Amino acid sequence: MCLGVPMQVVEAGEGWAQCRNGDALRRVDTLLLDPVSPGDWVLVHVASAVRAIDAAEATSIRGALLAVERAASGQPFEHLLADLIEREPQLPPHLRPGGA
Repeated sequence: MCLGVPMQVVEAGEGWAQCRNGDALRRVDTLLLDPVSPGDWVLVHVASAVRAIDAAEATSIRGALLAVERAASGQPFEHLLADLIEREPQLPPHLRPGGA
């Protein structure tokens, strides 16, 4: 399984950005994106930013990753997935009948 991790840009140059994930800093390739600026959020896979995201999506993804970690260790995690509780699963638009 491949995971993308939300990271916030701290410093940016041409084709690269220094990004923060918690306390860890990491230099990532940003050649797949439009120029990024400090404060922007990006989704990072391996060492490349694969797409820009907003703060709300970053929070949602971080919560889901933390929920997986907590579930694996037997800790409570349901509150981290509140947006999924008590609703039917939904297919992404491209998988729905007549989707793009």
